[in-house]
Amino acid sequence: MSGCTPADGGGDTTAQSSSAPTLPTVPYAPTTSTKPGGSAPVDYRRLLLNAADLTDADDTFVERSREADPNGSPGASAFFVNGEDSRAIIDTFLIYPDAATATATLKQAAGTLPTLVAGGTPQPLAVGTGGVVVSGTAPDEDKAVTLVFFSEGKALVRLEFQSAVGDPTTDDFVADVAKMQQIALRVGLEADQ
Repeated sequence: MSGCTPADGGGDTTAQSSSAPTLPTVPYAPTTSTKPGGSAPVDYRRLLLNAADLTDADDTFVERSREADPNGSPGASAFFVNGEDSRAIIDTFLIYPDAATATATLKQAAGTLPTLVAGGTPQPLAVGTGGVVVSGTAPDEDKAVTLVFFSEGKALVRLEFQSAVGDPTTDDFVADVAKMQQIALRVGLEADQ
């Protein structure tokens, strides 16, 4: 599946990619987060999952890129593909000023799911706050897509799973990955306080 290769074609695991996925446009903008005491902005890339977390008996994943502050917003994003380049996972989260803003933004973002995935109906997912999942195809119909949105504290998470049409990512795998990202954020954000 050629759609699993990022636009720059690079394999640098720390590359700054201009093609990072975005969360839907919402009226709440994240603010720059700094460490207590006013020091440098926080680098949240350490709270992303890694390729070993995603690898299972069916697929071995590699990381193609990892980006801090996607599209200029506090947070992080990573792009993973399997060895056959037939499955991709995009893990993105943004950090908002507080949990209430993240949750309000999640509600608006979840409302955009039907425009991002064709042929699926958003369903609740027992992960984080307000977890929602939808599976179907990309609007251009060239790949199967599963999207997950949820919030964890002041973080809003977007997980995107891509594969060939007719070969969607399993519900169990999607839920497992979402729960791992939720735990990484819960533990990591608590440690930052």
